[in-house]
Amino acid sequence: MDEAGSPAPAGTGGAGPGRSTGETSRSLSREQIFVLVSAASMNLGCMMTYSILGPFFPKEAEKKGASNTMIGMIFGCYALFELLASLVFGKYLVHIGAKFMFIAGMFVSGGVTILFGVLDQLPEGPIFIAMCFLVRIVDAIGFGAAITASSSILAKAFPNNVATIMGSLEVFSGLGLVAGPPLGGLLYQSFGYEVPFILLGCIVLLMIPFNICILPSYESDPGNQSFWKLVTLPKIGLIAFVIISLSSCFGFLDPTLSLFVKEKFSLSTGYVGLVFLGLSLSYTISSPLFGLLSDKKPNLRKWFLVFGNLITAGCYMLLGPVPFLHIKSQLWLLVLVLVINGVSAGMSIIPTFPEMLSCAYANGFEDGISTLGLVSGLFGAMWSVGSKAQNILGTEEEQAALLPNDT
Repeated sequence: MDEAGSPAPAGTGGAGPGRSTGETSRSLSREQIFVLVSAASMNLGCMMTYSILGPFFPKEAEKKGASNTMIGMIFGCYALFELLASLVFGKYLVHIGAKFMFIAGMFVSGGVTILFGVLDQLPEGPIFIAMCFLVRIVDAIGFGAAITASSSILAKAFPNNVATIMGSLEVFSGLGLVAGPPLGGLLYQSFGYEVPFILLGCIVLLMIPFNICILPSYESDPGNQSFWKLVTLPKIGLIAFVIISLSSCFGFLDPTLSLFVKEKFSLSTGYVGLVFLGLSLSYTISSPLFGLLSDKKPNLRKWFLVFGNLITAGCYMLLGPVPFLHIKSQLWLLVLVLVINGVSAGMSIIPTFPEMLSCAYANGFEDGISTLGLVSGLFGAMWSVGSKAQNILGTEEEQAALLPNDT
């Protein structure tokens, strides 16, 4: 929400400290290409390992004596510890090193994914449940480290095209979230419980030597700024609220909408997944476009945030639809609304990161990896707050719908 005449810092589409306005290169350097490849591989691999549990883990957990509520808590603890990890790693990114944090996060994520594949060998009851919590928590910490470092490295490598690059990389995140459940379900049906986790975990681990070789190192001196100074900025607080609300909306959408679609239109679980595909695909496709527009026209970001959130609110009113609209619920209307909601989500989410950077720089935060770590950590933490709110407020029936067990 840059005001006319205000300084345009690095990472906001303008000229930052020490940069000229026309510095943006038309072609990518070798270093930038390597950063893109590394970030894309992390997004794809980690999102697949994150989403693989959905189709079959609940059924296996029930066999081990876990209730639907306990299964929901196993899933929900991920968001809580990703929140804590993002805040800590964002603060100490410079001390740890962005490249080391990136590689270590992928190593932890791949390792615990493999470990998750052997949990079925444990005795049922408290031991199995406790180990599920432990492995899931460690996975969240690893993912929090990797995504915080990745966002910071991307912002450092592409100071004038942050939104464009992050919007484009959402394609790989979307592919990971879309491909994870069906791939996991197929491997589970063909080879059993262990193979999906072991295979995907090994794929993530095999990416590590490749990323060690190509990912550049960005060193910086520790900054003096703190999360407290950042979050107390009014604009940052407003954007943080937007991120939390959008994350909560997505979290609530899965359990409530899947239950509604099954009961209202008598669709099978497979067709429910196709209905949700309208949301994920439209978000994945629209994100690069809004990222490009956010970088080319920074003054449009505030309008993207305003209209994106208004359209999202309208979409949620039409999903039912709400009674006072007197509109009959129809499947084609629901799918259309989900597609529009995916576009409005891209419009709302993509500009938030560069706007937070813009606000931080405009309020005296230094132009360096230290500030990028703070902003990346805060962004990840706020998204996790919204995800955690969904798990706290969701009912047991909603959690059961979110975690279908096909019984």
